[in-house]
Amino acid sequence: MEVTDAMRQYVQTKAAKLPRYYGNVQSIEVILDMEADRPMAEIVVQASRKATFVAIAHNEDMYTCIDQCLHKITGQLRRHKDRVRDRQGMPHGTTDGLANQ
Repeated sequence: MEVTDAMRQYVQTKAAKLPRYYGNVQSIEVILDMEADRPMAEIVVQASRKATFVAIAHNEDMYTCIDQCLHKITGQLRRHKDRVRDRQGMPHGTTDGLANQ
């Protein structure tokens, strides 16, 4: 498929915002293709500790596919960040109010 400069710029500006949701993003790969005359977008994000996130979207409009993929991958990155943060527990030296009772 022929990727226009406007489409390339659109993807680059949107994908540049992904590290905001999870800071350990190492690489972002965006694949734009035509599958049976329907646009298809796929985003693969590699993060630290071998975490890989994949989102695929099919639609009649390529920009809509890109937006749907970004929405899916953003949700995956947010959930992963929450899981990592919850696993770490409370920092040492903090009290949760139980010691004062």
